[in-house]
Parts: sequence; C-alpha cells; structure tokens
Amino acid sequence: SGHRAPAQQNMSDLDMAMEETDFVEDEVTEEAEEGEGEEAVQEQKLLDVSAITEVQYETFDEINLPADIITEAQNIWTLFISSASSREAAGEAIYAALFDSAPSLQNLFKTPRSVMAMRFMIGLNNIISTMSDPSALKVTVET
Repeated sequence: SGHRAPAQQNMSDLDMAMEETDFVEDEVTEEAEEGEGEEAVQEQKLLDVSAITEVQYETFDEINLPADIITEAQNIWTLFISSASSREAAGEAIYAALFDSAPSLQNLFKTPRSVMAMRFMIGLNNIISTMSDPSALKVTVET
C-alpha cells in the first residue's frame, strides 16, 4: 500500500532535511567566500539555523532563527506555562522530565530540587524570550 510506516516516513523526512541543510551550508560558505572582507566574515558568523547540522562546540556564533520557528516555540512555551498550575509546577515538570530521561544526571546537582526546577524554568524562559534577537540570545545562553 502507499503508506509508509511512521519511522520510515520520519527517516525519509530527516534525510531530505539533511540534504537541504547540506545545500544551504554550502551556499552560505560560497556566498561568504564570494563576499568582501569583514562583511563576509560577519555574515558567516550570524548562522542560519538551517546550516546547523551538529552540535557546535568549537565556536559560539550568533544564530538567526526563522520567524516561524520563533513564533511556534514561543506559542508552545506559553501554552506549556499556562497549562501548569504555577510557574513552580512548570519548573518541576521540566526537572522531572529531564531526570526521568537521564537519572544519572541527578547526582550532578547538589542544589535542592525546587531551586533547580525554578532555575531550569527561568533559563528556558529567558532563552525563548530572546530567540528573535541573535546577540541577546547569545548573551543569554553564555550566562
């Protein structure tokens, strides 16, 4: 039949996205090489999210997220916050989800659970709030 299993469909979609990302990455590099001096370097440092295919750990550049991604992330975040009985409860849900998926990480945190839950909550809120401003987002993530 003409329907693919969800796992096959997701893999196919992932493969297509990776191909598109490779194309965009090549295009960004070519444009930067064709550009002139400092302007080309600055443009290459402000990354487009579609050009990121793996975790960047050698450099920490500003990232320019697409408006639809920002809007969707902020809408989902607002929905998540409003679905919890309080900000503290939302923070506890994040904490629980993190440590349920990786229990070994819990030993790395000596701070009380309620304090850590609120730190996660505040940190994520700050990141989502600054997504539309690449330089502010970079500062938020760095600090």
